[in-house]
Amino acid sequence: MLSRLVLTDFRNHADLALATGPGFVVLTGDNGAGKTNILEAVSLLAPGRGLRRAPLGEMARQGGPGGFGVAATLGDDTVIATGAQPPAIERRVVRVNGAAAAATALAEWLTVLWLTPAMDRLFAAAASERRRFLDRLTLALAPGHAVHSNRYEAAMRARNRLLAEGRPADPEWLGALEAQMAEHGAAIDAARRDTVTALAARLADAPEGPFARAGLALEGWSDAAGTLAVDLAAGRGRDAAAGRALAGPHRSDLAVTHLGKAQPAALCSTGEQKALLLGLILAHADLVAERTARPPLLLLDEVAAHLDPMRRAALFERLAGKGQVWMTGTEPALFADVGGEATRIAIGAAV
Repeated sequence: MLSRLVLTDFRNHADLALATGPGFVVLTGDNGAGKTNILEAVSLLAPGRGLRRAPLGEMARQGGPGGFGVAATLGDDTVIATGAQPPAIERRVVRVNGAAAAATALAEWLTVLWLTPAMDRLFAAAASERRRFLDRLTLALAPGHAVHSNRYEAAMRARNRLLAEGRPADPEWLGALEAQMAEHGAAIDAARRDTVTALAARLADAPEGPFARAGLALEGWSDAAGTLAVDLAAGRGRDAAAGRALAGPHRSDLAVTHLGKAQPAALCSTGEQKALLLGLILAHADLVAERTARPPLLLLDEVAAHLDPMRRAALFERLAGKGQVWMTGTEPALFADVGGEATRIAIGAAV
């Protein structure tokens, strides 16, 4: 959990300090007050680009000095901080107890999961969006997943550049890059499949409740044959013509079905898709807590706005005692049924 959060020149917050306790953290305020900005700041305390995946330069407050900082004190008094400063505004800096650290090292301290209104149509979006979502779930269970993903992407970009030059590339250099893609691609595929298998089993065994149960499967490319390096070498001409690699874990897709209706999630109603996604996030949070003995920190943006009173009460009951849960909404009345420990903060118009 976070016991203190400090934002400096982040989005619309010039200087904001919040003291928070265990359990629920409820942020309420008008639209535009900066509630989601606070959740985005918290999401930066984990590896990755945050819940909006925005460039770092966009996070700096307009009219501010050009940089920003996010710092948090954890329950054990560890202080983690991140931010960026000009002129290297797109270079993220991370510190743990004042010492420089890699962004991937943040996974050792916090597991952060989120659900935002922008994700409501995830199942009907492009496959790349579902892969990114799956990688976030996987990272919570396998912190090394970020390293493999970064190295795979770097090797793939380098190979794509060589193939795009329009002249014969050094076959040894291409072979080395393809070997790197095969090594890290195998690790990515294995970690994703472990996550999908474990989460699908948990969802299948869960009792029927107010939130729809999702069936999960990883479709598309598979490393079952272990031949990615060979396939890439054989497909250099094809990939050069396409301008991209046509084999590898970047060609996989997360297939989601509504178990109760035996129907692909993409064909379900918007409300059903939101319920499926919420049920999936809740099941994953339980899985993370079980496997790591450390409940994840949940960020739920506007989660109660479109739930009926029965489902809202069921959600709060399900989340009680599951770790620190940050929720936002425009009306305090939406959270009247929140029980147990709760920090309630009204967010006014920031400057």
